[in-house]
Amino acid sequence: MYTLYAVWSKPAEEVREAFEAHYNNTHAPLASSVPNLRRFLTTCASDGLAGSDPAFYRVAEMSFDSKEALEEAEETEQWAKVRADAGSMIERFEVTMSVAMGYTDQDNGGTF
Repeated sequence: MYTLYAVWSKPAEEVREAFEAHYNNTHAPLASSVPNLRRFLTTCASDGLAGSDPAFYRVAEMSFDSKEALEEAEETEQWAKVRADAGSMIERFEVTMSVAMGYTDQDNGGTF
């Protein structure tokens, strides 16, 4: 599997409820509609190690069969809507989003 990780910063307390409502009711459904998507998982981080703050607030994992399958999805209307919505969320809620992508170790021959 080839997975895209979208990592969101923590919104300010006064907009957190609105961020969560938008994320769960608008953004996540848009993301889950992307063609070629095999798995969609979101996590809201509440704790860091040893009582510290978490390194991020939210992460979404969008898994595809291959990098090529993701690249095909990036050319669709559904992908364009997700990107546009992410941009509006960044502006509206004053958050950041970082993205990383890669193959899972088990699919890429990695060993531990």
